[in-house]
Amino acid sequence: MNLKDLKIKLFADGANLQDMISVYKEGTADGFTTNPSLMKQAGVKDYKLFAKEVLAVIADAPVSFEVFSDDFSMMEKEATILANLARNVYVKIPITNTKGESSIPLIKKLSMQGYHLNVTAIFTLDQVQSVVDALNPKAASIVSVFAGRIADTGVDTRTLMKQAVEICHGKSNVELLWASCREFYNIIEAEEVGCDIITVQNSILAKSQNYGKDLKEYSLETVQSFYKDASGLGFSIV
Repeated sequence: MNLKDLKIKLFADGANLQDMISVYKEGTADGFTTNPSLMKQAGVKDYKLFAKEVLAVIADAPVSFEVFSDDFSMMEKEATILANLARNVYVKIPITNTKGESSIPLIKKLSMQGYHLNVTAIFTLDQVQSVVDALNPKAASIVSVFAGRIADTGVDTRTLMKQAVEICHGKSNVELLWASCREFYNIIEAEEVGCDIITVQNSILAKSQNYGKDLKEYSLETVQSFYKDASGLGFSIV
């Protein structure tokens, strides 16, 4: 079995330039997403330079870059700069600012101008519906629902995401993204409920080597691994 047999698109989630380029050249990702937290973790010092370096290599796959401001007028200016970096850029706009004020007016304005948007930090179906209602059907857009974080609260993620699929697929050029992937099986879940995209960090993407593996064989490999580690400890029980 091969991941390429799945319909869902895999977007690599990270902000380490070399990792992004490596994944791109391997052909294991259909697109890329970044966010401020990942940039901080990767030690990015110059946002625009980082974006330009990414886009100099990754020119034929979607790449999402997020606005940093909490002020909507400044978000609009940042969105314009990011969108004009390259045609494959998707501008990430959070569903609200830190005060809880809705980004919908800005989302509608930017979408009507033809920008490719990735609306992020979405947790509820009401938010999904409001975003889809605001999007321009002539401009390709992504709706990112944080399924992993939703599951952390004890909510039935699959049921919620199935409903989100119906809402998003009710308008042309809108794709639903399963965000905050927690484990490899989330890829299968996202595929089964009909999501278009899932973001996957490299640590989870690396587990693709086990996809479709015979479970009896996997059991034997696990026992062998435990025995190897036990032997290396040099302990004696008896």
